[in-house]
Amino acid sequence: MFDGLLADQKTLLLGASTGFVFGFLLQKGGVADFRVIVGQFLLKDFTMLKVMLSAVVVGAIGIYGMRQMGLEVELHIKNAALLGNVLGGVIFGIGMATLGYCPGTGVAAMATGSRHAVAGVLGMIFGAALYAEAYPAMKSSVLGVGDFGKETLGTLTGLSPWWFILLIACAALGVFLALERLEKQQQAELGKEPRQTKDTAKGKFSASSPQERANVAGE
Repeated sequence: MFDGLLADQKTLLLGASTGFVFGFLLQKGGVADFRVIVGQFLLKDFTMLKVMLSAVVVGAIGIYGMRQMGLEVELHIKNAALLGNVLGGVIFGIGMATLGYCPGTGVAAMATGSRHAVAGVLGMIFGAALYAEAYPAMKSSVLGVGDFGKETLGTLTGLSPWWFILLIACAALGVFLALERLEKQQQAELGKEPRQTKDTAKGKFSASSPQERANVAGE
């Protein structure tokens, strides 16, 4: 009944194993928490950016390293359709900022018992089905604008992909160092903010600024 619909058992087992590892790492990295993702969009928590940059660098080195060693690693390169990529990125970004999850982190959050992720995952499935129905019409219109075909930076320039991997790795290192300094500055600013404390012995409030003392007195 299901012949041709599902892959062979070995492929299914491999997919389930890699999916489990991927979800486990998402959870341990903290990016299955919607507060972390929303914090990234608010520029208050850069965990998501760090995880994504690390994944890009490690994945690129791993894939091209295996290909360098002669292993058969097939690259499923998508068309460089500029208009489609821009529109897709905008829709993806709006959905991710609104829900607080991307497809991978949404499924990982749902697996950990996050009930609000269920509606998001169902919406993703519905959106994918809707796109599949609209694909024939979009293929010749939206997706045909600025379509360079299945190209990579290496094929466009004729340079070795290792040069671009080195460039991305150096850029990621620079971003990590800059984020570390920014986070230290943010922590220092939080430590300097005026605080209002309650003296439990006297039952009175004390404030660190005249304005705070005036506000407390008015209350």
